[in-house]
Amino acid sequence: MDLLRSFYPGERRKTAYDIDYREWYEKGKRAVLFDIDNTLVPHGAPADEKAVALFRELREIGYQSCLISNNKEPRVKSFAESVGSKYLWKAGKPSTRGYETACAIMHVTPEQTLFVGDQLFTDIWGANRAHIDTILVDPIHPKEEIQIILKRRLEWIVLKAYERHHRLTVEKDN
Repeated sequence: MDLLRSFYPGERRKTAYDIDYREWYEKGKRAVLFDIDNTLVPHGAPADEKAVALFRELREIGYQSCLISNNKEPRVKSFAESVGSKYLWKAGKPSTRGYETACAIMHVTPEQTLFVGDQLFTDIWGANRAHIDTILVDPIHPKEEIQIILKRRLEWIVLKAYERHHRLTVEKDN
């Protein structure tokens, strides 16, 4: 199913806090883009100490960061100020425009950038089309708006195809 591959993440991790960012830095990444809601914190929650510590660690490694959200400015700006990150609100994901703007804000190329998000049809699909490496994380909190619940059911189909593709690729390589 080649059509589905545009939705496949480069990697999957349980949380944004389980990613080896140092390893990605060694591979040439210099910037990380993040979705906020259900990627870093539950939907609508303020930045917690875990998120603040993650962004502090990213700066220590040498990364720039940018929050890229379809949410309104007050939500995104307050979170960005709490963690010390650049931000882009009403980003229009999955359009590539927001990803490209975020890269321009940080003066990096898509090849130097990593994206972390929890939704295939907005976060991952948009970043893939912008030629940015992607990591899909599990949603932090199961309670979501109805339109997201419906998208998750469709995501399940794509993720099953991704897992089958990934398993076959690993078996072929061994």
